[in-house]
Amino acid sequence: MGELANAVGLPSQTIRFYERRGLLPAPERGANGYRTYDESSLARLRFVQTAQAAGLTLAEIGTIIDLRDDGNVPCTHVAILIHSKLADVRARIRDLALLETELDGLIERSHRLDPDDCTDTDICHILTASQ
Repeated sequence: MGELANAVGLPSQTIRFYERRGLLPAPERGANGYRTYDESSLARLRFVQTAQAAGLTLAEIGTIIDLRDDGNVPCTHVAILIHSKLADVRARIRDLALLETELDGLIERSHRLDPDDCTDTDICHILTASQ
């Protein structure tokens, strides 16, 4: 397993985890009891890494692998997943842009306020509701 782990840059524990999750088939065992992996295991691990880099979850990756293992071409499914991820990313970007605007406003507010004017009931007048 060490060679496979080194080839993909993953800890052995991660590879075992992927085996338990069904993302990687159980390996053959050599006469010494050690796991032996072939090129298909390496290709599958690289696929998992690429899919994770695209933002797919292990559960989503599992659905892709299941389709392929059942003899189906999963490209349409993958395209749907990627479109969904992109929509999620765009929504998060919009949310972060709103947060950025809010934080910029609070920073500007903090520059205009005098800390000596902050009362105990305000806790911190930078964050009071009445701006």
